[in-house]
Amino acid sequence: MPIDSRLSPLDEATMAPDQRRVLDAILSGPRGNLDGPFLAWIHSPKLADHAQRLGAFCRYGTRLETRLTELAILFTAAWWQSQAEWQIHAPIARESGVSEALIEALQTGREPAFERDDEALVYRLGKTLYTTRRVDDALYAEAVAAFGEAALVELVGIFGYYALVAMTLNVFEVRRDTAPLPFAEP
Repeated sequence: MPIDSRLSPLDEATMAPDQRRVLDAILSGPRGNLDGPFLAWIHSPKLADHAQRLGAFCRYGTRLETRLTELAILFTAAWWQSQAEWQIHAPIARESGVSEALIEALQTGREPAFERDDEALVYRLGKTLYTTRRVDDALYAEAVAAFGEAALVELVGIFGYYALVAMTLNVFEVRRDTAPLPFAEP
């Protein structure tokens, strides 16, 4: 799907060797495309290299079910009203088992009705973390009991990484040019 942004377009003929190396790593990895924030990050090859490796782990390598990873990503996209992040991940979330009702509630900013306790917990963690910048002892204990410490560390990493993604996409106005915007622009 075509992508637009306010960045200068990449030119194969003038691309620096570091850009080419990182581009090749992204294209040969699990994503297979220069979608989303990579369109911006490739302008800084060192950032792109580190970020794409962290992103591959956060999306494909954690202990969490893909459904929960995608829920955390959509929560973050909705929080930041990140157009492209939502456009990219809403279909993946659906395919991963996140219900249409939950996706719609996140997109419209309504409190979701949860069918699954683990989804409610991911939502509460994200909302608490983004709202208060902390997680109290009770919520922390509940999350450790549900997911384990290592998976909770990874979930916090997902929230943090996708906040970076959302900020990047918002600042550089990265958009899928053929898709309607999921959020009203301020």
